[in-house]
Amino acid sequence: MRHPFEQLQSKIMKKYFIILLIVTILIMVIMNIIGSPLTTPSAPYGIVSFEFAFTPARAQEMISSWSTDSQLRAAFIQGLDFLFPLVYSAALGLGCLLAANVLIGRGKPLKGLGVLLAWGLVFAALCDYIENIALVAQLFGRVQSPYPEIAGVCAVIKFSMILIAIVYILYGVVVRMFLKPSPRSAT
Repeated sequence: MRHPFEQLQSKIMKKYFIILLIVTILIMVIMNIIGSPLTTPSAPYGIVSFEFAFTPARAQEMISSWSTDSQLRAAFIQGLDFLFPLVYSAALGLGCLLAANVLIGRGKPLKGLGVLLAWGLVFAALCDYIENIALVAQLFGRVQSPYPEIAGVCAVIKFSMILIAIVYILYGVVVRMFLKPSPRSAT
């Protein structure tokens, strides 16, 4: 099944990729600055630790380790994280399609994976939204099963898809930088 971004011209795709990548990085920096007080011995990676709590006891331990101000910051980050999946999934989806175009042009393996990964990033964003709902429920007093488990499973899926997409994009970048187009694709 074709991805909607495939209808864009390569030049436009590159432009949107760069813009969305910059916005993605900006939002990440903002969320890291806002979330810095969430790093505690109970939550060594701040909000990311909370995403991977997996049990009500562990989630409650993290929430309890945060001051009232920190808990408000966590809630604010969750609000901002309702915009973030749209941005990063679009950026990485475009990156995967651009990488696939490079791999097709160079006749390299895994060229067909780009479209599948672009769709996978839509799924990652959906998982991120489900995760966010589960985290917000916990922040507002419902630290009970199944919320930590749902958040944890969704976080594993989301981060796995993001990591695979980034590796694929980097593969495309390396191929583009160091390998010439194959003679078959030039015709």
